[in-house]
Amino acid sequence: MISLLSAVCMPPPYTSFARQAASLSPGVPSYSNVLMSAATSLPHHTLGESPNSRSIEIGDWQITSYTNPISNAPECDALQASLGGMALPEMTFGNNSLELVHKASGWKYSFETEDALKGVKNGQLEDGDGGVKVDYADAWLSSRTGASSEFSMPKTVATKPYDWTYTTMYPGHNLSESTDSILWQPADPDNTSHTIPLAELTRQDPILFYAEIPLYEDELHDNGASHLLVRIRVMPTCIFILSRFTLRVDNVLFRTFDTRIYHSFASNPPLIVRETSGWEAPYERVKRFLPKRDDLTHLTDPMWIAKVLTELPSAVTQTQGAGTKWKGMGTRLEVAVLKK
Repeated sequence: MISLLSAVCMPPPYTSFARQAASLSPGVPSYSNVLMSAATSLPHHTLGESPNSRSIEIGDWQITSYTNPISNAPECDALQASLGGMALPEMTFGNNSLELVHKASGWKYSFETEDALKGVKNGQLEDGDGGVKVDYADAWLSSRTGASSEFSMPKTVATKPYDWTYTTMYPGHNLSESTDSILWQPADPDNTSHTIPLAELTRQDPILFYAEIPLYEDELHDNGASHLLVRIRVMPTCIFILSRFTLRVDNVLFRTFDTRIYHSFASNPPLIVRETSGWEAPYERVKRFLPKRDDLTHLTDPMWIAKVLTELPSAVTQTQGAGTKWKGMGTRLEVAVLKK
């Protein structure tokens, strides 16, 4: 079930709605018109679009995605300073974000690059941080913070250790001024509304809004890849978000951390379901599942990696892992009730 949930936030292969919505170009009808021509009954919604943002207003919700180019040097300098001098990923999209506003309650929730990177351990790694040590790690860190690095430290500043894999367990964050506007609580296993309904998300419903928001990516000095991508889709009945961190350290391990957020427009009072899950496995254990042993392209596909990790026994990927004792392994399901 979890592996299928990994895919439901992608532009689904079973319908052209998301593909058309995600590939707009001049001369192509707006995706609201495309959807309206294919669906006889859709909830009232308003779509907005600018060069760097897209939005939807539906019911009590205002949702906006911001996608911008990679941060420039001054922006990187400011971001690096806010992170205590930690070297930034090679591709940092510091101005990208996803923002959800529930107008009736005033609750605001966001996924942002700076806050995601604040979840990366900046300092000496300790038990539970899931540190990955390879023979060339020290040399790699030196290359990222040395005098020749684009983000090098001043000569008078000592190089600080940090998690060079950029692992984060960032689940998004609350933007509301009022701290009592939402309270996450453990889901009730006997309450069917406290789950993410796979059947609804895999149904061939129209996609009213779809967006992909990259937050950062790094190739780990050609030793693998680390990246964080947020996806959202809005359907006539619900909102679904998948934020996925994927790590590949060549010949060492694979790691995935997912945050899924689901809201049914029919819930009364408004209910938010949030699931956070982490998986990890040795590189060779995942590599065994390649369709062709000599074709390694699947090892660069986050969807394929997540599928393998979630289909392996949980004792392997959420308890034993790759021997790093990473505290992100496991699954946590929470709910929050919004005020009307």
